[in-house]
Parts: sequence; C-alpha cells; structure tokens
Amino acid sequence: MDKSSAITIACIQMEPSFGDTAANVEASVRRIGEAADNGARLIVLPELANTGYVFATREEAFALAEAVPDGPSSRRWMEVAAARNLYIVAGITERDGQSLYNSAVVIGPSGHIGTYRKMHLWGQENLFFEPGDRGFPVFATPIGRIGVAICYDGWFPETFRLQALQGADIVCVPTNWVPIPGQAPDREAMANILVMAAAHSNSIFIAAADRVGTERGQPFVGQSLIASYTGWPAAGPASRDREEIIYAEVDLGEARRKRNWNDFNQILRDRRTDVYAEMLGSTVPRGWY
Repeated sequence: MDKSSAITIACIQMEPSFGDTAANVEASVRRIGEAADNGARLIVLPELANTGYVFATREEAFALAEAVPDGPSSRRWMEVAAARNLYIVAGITERDGQSLYNSAVVIGPSGHIGTYRKMHLWGQENLFFEPGDRGFPVFATPIGRIGVAICYDGWFPETFRLQALQGADIVCVPTNWVPIPGQAPDREAMANILVMAAAHSNSIFIAAADRVGTERGQPFVGQSLIASYTGWPAAGPASRDREEIIYAEVDLGEARRKRNWNDFNQILRDRRTDVYAEMLGSTVPRGWY
C-alpha cells in the first residue's frame, strides 16, 4: 500500500444512554479523540448515536430530535472535526419542521458536508420517522467519495449498487443491528455477511459501526466491521457486547483501481443493462466505474 494515499478508518462501537443526548455526544467525542490519537481520519458512529434507539412515542422522539446541521449534536461534532482535521459520519435523530428522520450527518474539517436520511425503516421506526426523501447521495471529499447507509438499508442490494455506480469509494454505515430470527448463536451476524457480500459485489469499502447493550428490552449485537473492497474484513468483527474501536488502514482508491478482476471481468461493467435499467430505475446520476 502506498502510505501517502492511505487513511485510517475507525468504527466506534458504543452504548448510548437513551435520552441523555448531551452525555452521549460527549462520550462519542471522547472516543473520537481516542481514534484521532490513533491516526484515524474517517470515523463512523452508530445509528441514532446521540439519542438512543427505542422510542416509546413519536412525541418522545420529537422532543429528542434536532435540526441538522444547526442542532447542538451536529455543532459539537463539527467542532471536534475542525479541531482534529477529521471526517465523521454519525447517526442522529433529525427534526425538519414537523418531520422526523433517522439520519446520518457527514462532517469534515470545514463543517457540514451533507445529510443522509434512512430509506428503509425497520419495525416501529415506521411509527416515528418519515422514510428518506433524498435517495442515495455520494459526497465528494478530499479523502474520497463517501456514501452512507443506515442499518436495514443494508438488506437491499440497490443501496450499495446505486452508490457504487455514482463513484462511491466507501459506504459508511451507522447501524443498530438487532438479533435476526433463525440466527445461530455461534455464527457471525447476518449483517456481517451482507456487508462483506456488498463490498465484494460492488468493489467498495464498507465501514459499519454498531452499538452494543440492551435498551428498553431490545438487545443489540455489536460486531462492527470494516470490509475491504475484496469482501474480506479489513478490521473486525468487533465483540458482541463491549464498547470498543476498530481500525483499518486502507487506500480508498483501491476500490476502483482493482475493480478489474481478470482480463475479462469487471463487476460493474459486466451488468446486463440491455436487460435491466443501468441505474436500476433511479434518477441519480451515473458515476465512475
């Protein structure tokens, strides 16, 4: 690996305390600082990292939600990103007028880069949040092109394919993975398998930061993972039950540089666009592949 083009990615696996937004953000800032001290430039936090996940009512969710990027959580993350020259992708409970979104804020050293709103809502999220209304944006940054997905989005192959087709080098996944029915206790999380498969089948890096613990009776499975464009783990999976940080030093450009698998095959160019729409019916612009 060319060290001049390598960056270190960190996924922070933590346990937010439900409803204690200020404390959760400060806990994340401490861990962001630790990751930065260990060389990380791109840092991913879990889904709804500032509030916790298991809302009882929409009113409760609304009371905890914030504007993005003008709310206190986004502003605090922007402060640390500016101070430490970082890129941060963090799950956040977003309020926009009377609408609520399960969102992820993308932040760089110069401030807010963009916001992704979860497209596929899981379970009782449907009672509280609106489904995402911005599609799958890819954010161009000095360190690479960053896409975002959140948790259940990862069960839909279109999520990663549309971002790869727009030129994403990496998709960052703030997540709150829960146990899946039929999951064997001695097997890795189904989410890990899906992440590795999506990384391989799209030739992209994927960095998924999960939470741990049990909140209002809902357990979470941990096992945060950074997958290489090869599909194999570059870091992790993390533990099932401990707060920790996983790191991977990668060259994001390898996701596209090594996309030709042999003299004949390149995973994105081999698609049969004579049979199905090149952009899967989406109106997002074509990217680089």
